[in-house]
Amino acid sequence: MAILLSSSSLLFASATSILPPPSLSLTPPLSPSSTLSPSSLSFSLSISSSVFPHPTTFKRLSLTQLKVNAIAIEKKTEKKKKVLVVNTNGGGHAIIGFYFAKDLLGSGHEVTVMTVGEEASDKMKKPPFNRFSEIVSAGGRTVWGEPAEIGKVLEGAAFDAVLDNNGKDLDTVRPVADWAKSCGAEQFLYISSAGIYKPTDEPPHVEGDVVKADASHVGVEKYISEIFSSWTVFRPQYMIGSGNNKDCEEWFFDRIVRGRPVPIPGSGMQLTNISHARDLSSMLTLAVENPAAASGKIFNCVSDRAVTLDGMAKLCAQAAGRPVEIVHYDPKSVGIDAKKAFPFRNMHFYAEPRAAKDILGWYSTTNLPNDLKERFDEYVKIGRDKKPMKFEVDDKILESLKVPVAV
Repeated sequence: MAILLSSSSLLFASATSILPPPSLSLTPPLSPSSTLSPSSLSFSLSISSSVFPHPTTFKRLSLTQLKVNAIAIEKKTEKKKKVLVVNTNGGGHAIIGFYFAKDLLGSGHEVTVMTVGEEASDKMKKPPFNRFSEIVSAGGRTVWGEPAEIGKVLEGAAFDAVLDNNGKDLDTVRPVADWAKSCGAEQFLYISSAGIYKPTDEPPHVEGDVVKADASHVGVEKYISEIFSSWTVFRPQYMIGSGNNKDCEEWFFDRIVRGRPVPIPGSGMQLTNISHARDLSSMLTLAVENPAAASGKIFNCVSDRAVTLDGMAKLCAQAAGRPVEIVHYDPKSVGIDAKKAFPFRNMHFYAEPRAAKDILGWYSTTNLPNDLKERFDEYVKIGRDKKPMKFEVDDKILESLKVPVAV
C-alpha cells in the first residue's frame, strides 16, 4: 500500500511492522540468534536529483530537500536470477566478488564468476582466489579470461544481472557493458570508488556530493547510465574480512606483534571508513533482489561508523592482545611519501551509506573490535607473525624522529 508522507514524519508501515524514518538507523532489533539478513527487507524511495551518476554541483542531500514516495515494505524478489560477476584479479576489491557470489548462492541464485587473467597464474594461489572451491561447492561456476574477450569466454551464456568488479576506466569496462547489453542483461552493477569524491570541509561524503570530473570511474558511471535502463553504482572505501589479500589491518599487526612503534602521518585523528566485506556483499545482494528500488541509484558501499587512524592502531593492538606505541610524523619534514609509507589516505576520508539505508533497507554489521580479532587469528594461523620482515621506510621515519627501535 502506497503512503504519501511529509519529509518531517516519514513512516513505513506493513501489516506486521513499522520501521523508523529513513534518516534514522534501520538496524532491526535482532536477537543474537536471529537469522534475518539485510536482504530480507526492502523498500524504495523516489528521490529528485539525489543520485545522478556523476554530479559536479549537487548540494548535500537532506530529507527536507527530497520528495519521497514511500511504498509498503515488500519481501525480496522470489525470482531466482542468473548473475555474472566479473572479478578483478588483484587489489582489495577481489574480496567483494567472492563474498557477493557466496551470498547470492546462499539465496538460491545462479552465479558465474569470471576472474580476469589465467587460472594457473600465481595470483590465483592467494586469497580469495585459492578459496574459489567454496563457490563451486555451493553450486557456482568459475571461469577466467580477459574483459575484452568476454564474448568468447562466455559464448552462448545469458544473465539477468552483471556486476563489473574489475574495471577502473571505460576502456576496461566498455567491452563488458556492451556485451551485457547485447545479451539482454536486465541489470548492470558497477563497483566504482568513494575516492572519486572531491575533498570536503564538511565530512562525511554522502551520495550527491561533488566528484572529480576527471576521475576515470566517473566516465564509467556516466557510460553505463546512458546505455542501461537499470543500472546501479557502488562506491566502496577500505574493507576487511577473511580472504582479503590487500594489507590493511595486517600493516598494523606486522608492527604491533614485533614490538615496533606504529608510525602514523599527521595527528592520527583523521577519520576513515573500514567495512567488512559481508556488508558490501549484502548491499549488492539487496540491489539484485530489488532491482526497481536500486535502478539508477548510487550507493556509498561502506559501513556506518568512522574510525580514526589512531583508533585503528589501538583496535588492532586490542585484537592482538599487545600494547602499541603510536608515533606521529609530518611526511614532508621526514621526506617520505605518505602513500608509500601508510595504507590509508593522510586526510579525512569518510563516507556514509545513507542511500542504501533509506532506499534498500540495508544495515551494517561491521564490528571492528570483533572483526579485527577474527583477522588477527587468521594472521597468526598463516604464520605471518613469525615471518622475517624489513621496515626500511619505518626506520627512516623513526630515525628522523629519534625514536628508538628495539632490536
